[in-house]
Order: sequence, then structure tokens, then C-alpha cells
Amino acid sequence: MDFSADAEDGLFREEARCWLAEHLGGEWVAGRDDPAVRRAWERELGSGGWIGIGWDRAYGSYGNRAASLTRQVVWGEEYARARAPERVGHIGENLLAPTLIAYGDAAQRERFLPPVARGAELWCQGYSEPGAGSDLAAARTVAVRDGGVYRISGQKVWTSLAREADWCFVLARTDTDERRHRGLSFLLVPMDQPGRVEVRPIRQMSGTAEFNEVFFDGAAARAEHVVGGPGAGWRVAMGLLELERGVSTLTQQVAFAAELRDVADLAVATGAARDPVLRERLVRLWAELRVMRWNALRTLGPAAGDPGAASVAKLLWAGWHQRLGELAMRVRGAEAAAGPGEWSADAPYELDAAQRRFLFGRAETIYGGSDEIQRTIIAGRVLGLDGGRER
Repeated sequence: MDFSADAEDGLFREEARCWLAEHLGGEWVAGRDDPAVRRAWERELGSGGWIGIGWDRAYGSYGNRAASLTRQVVWGEEYARARAPERVGHIGENLLAPTLIAYGDAAQRERFLPPVARGAELWCQGYSEPGAGSDLAAARTVAVRDGGVYRISGQKVWTSLAREADWCFVLARTDTDERRHRGLSFLLVPMDQPGRVEVRPIRQMSGTAEFNEVFFDGAAARAEHVVGGPGAGWRVAMGLLELERGVSTLTQQVAFAAELRDVADLAVATGAARDPVLRERLVRLWAELRVMRWNALRTLGPAAGDPGAASVAKLLWAGWHQRLGELAMRVRGAEAAAGPGEWSADAPYELDAAQRRFLFGRAETIYGGSDEIQRTIIAGRVLGLDGGRER
């Protein structure tokens, strides 16, 4: 695919770079771990028209600016290069919104897309359950029609950003007579339902708690907020998962490249780069990152719609990022086992960014569909092997 930028793309890059330089003040950097500050940053992005620039505009703009595929990547590259705060609105922007554009009705799009574009409403994803992690067809959360609403009962787990979210899109069984992929629906559920929606954070070995358990006890979702209609949940849910590739993968790789440069610079500064084995690992990671970029470009060009593309991309980046974290710890040597400051009762688990990244990276080959599940999908959908057939 020809992915060269023209003069207008260069002007767009300059606009993005200047906006980020002007708006990325100290308060965003100092408070990047504060939920209130992160939410305020989403509103700042929304006011600048930088949320949803890649959305299909067939049904309207919803308050954001238009941008070609090239410019979407340019924005993502500049955002990553500026080391701007990690987004808390990406689930609504990159997953829910394109799904509503593809499968939702006019009323759903008009209700939910403008607040996402303004950075005013945050979303989380209610897919995995204790007995149905990567096997979403085994979901046991139930939604029963009660007049104009569905009453939802069940548990979701590993729900990212559930404590910050205003809404959750939930895969639930609305027809208990059906099994597996049939009888599921995709519901839009408000999180502010005291006594009916409970969020419990899961503290990880990195000391953070991005993941959560979510318990629904008769939580209400309006009947008109079932995307695609009752029973269409599997089709909608699978369509959403196919969106986790392409432009988002390309921009993710810009951040990966910056992290790799940091590790390489540290290796040179500490003298660790004199180790030929370590140098070989650095070069290999660089080469693998280039392969990831070419694969992502392929999925935006002739291979668009490839049924195994999302799974291949997930396998590539998850393992790569784990190996980078491991190499970063090896470069630091024994120092990697110590925190950045003295531990105390007030700060008993202080880690620096590289240590948190290394520990959090252990989850990357599990969440979003484990490596084993991705290989099964490739086996069935691409290679036609028995092990990948849906049962």
C-alpha cells in the first residue's frame, strides 16, 4: 500500500504537533495517573476536535474533524512522540463508536457518539467472565426483558477502566434457550446504578489496578440500547473485535519505538551494549518492530478484511512488548530489582515506569484474547484446520 504523505499531510502534522506543544502543560504530565486529570485531558482533546478523527462520516461528524487514513496515523504518531498522557477514552473512541456506526441505529449514534467525541463520556467493555475469558461464546451473564428495559445479572472480569467509565457495552444472553453463539445481545449499560452495578478493582503485581470485576444485580439497560437488535450480539461483538487493528496498531508502534530507543540508550550509557548477545536482542526487537509496521500497513491495504489479520497483529505485538520489558530489566541488571526511592508505609510499592511496564506486560499475551485463542482463530478462519472450527 502506498502510504506516503503529501504536502497537506505535512501541514496537518505541523498543526497536530503545535496543538500538542501548546496544550500539553505541566498539569497533564504531573497528574497523568489521577483519574480526574485524565478525564479532563479527554475533554481537552475533544474541544480541539482530536477525538474520532477516523470515524466514518456517512452519518455525520458528531463534533470532530475529518481526516484521511494517512492523517489518522500522523495524529497518532505525533501523540506518541509527544509522550502525551495515556488515553482513558480510547475504548469509546476506537471500539464503541465504529461499532455503533457499523451496527447501531440513528438514535443510538445521535445519543452516544457526540459525548464520546467531546470526551464527556467514558466507556468500558463487558466481555470476559470468570468462566468465559477468551471463549466469549460461553458467556453466562443474563439479560431479561422487563417492559422497556432489560435487567442484567452476572459478572464480568478483567474490565479495563471500569471505575472511570460512565457506560459499559455488555455481551449478555437474552435467550436462555439458545447456546453458545446464539441468543446473545450487545447492550449499552449505564454504570451509575448504585446497588445494581458494583465495581471491584483487581490489584496487579505492578501495584496498579486498571482491571476490575464488575457485578450486575438487576442492572437496567433500555430496550432501545440493544445494538443490532436482540440476538445479534455475537455478530456485533465479533465486528467490534475486528476493529482492534490497523491505524491503532500503527500508532501503538510509535510508542513502542520510543520505548525501544530508551532501552537502547540505557544499554549504551551503562555499557551493557558491549554484550554481543544483548546487542543481538536489541537488533532483533528493532527488526520485529519493522515487521509489525509492514503487517499493519498490509491490513490497511490489499489485506483489509483478512479474517486472521487482527489475531496475527495481537500475537506479534503482545509477545514483542513482553520481550522488550524483559530486555529492559536485563539492561539494568541488579538495579532493576530495587524501587526508585525508599519504600515507606505511605508508598510501600513504588516502581518506576519501566518496572511497571515489565510487570504489566505479563498480562499482554492474555488480555484481548490469549495467544492460544488467537492461534485457534488463525487455524480455523485462515488455515481451515479442525482445531479452529466453532462448536
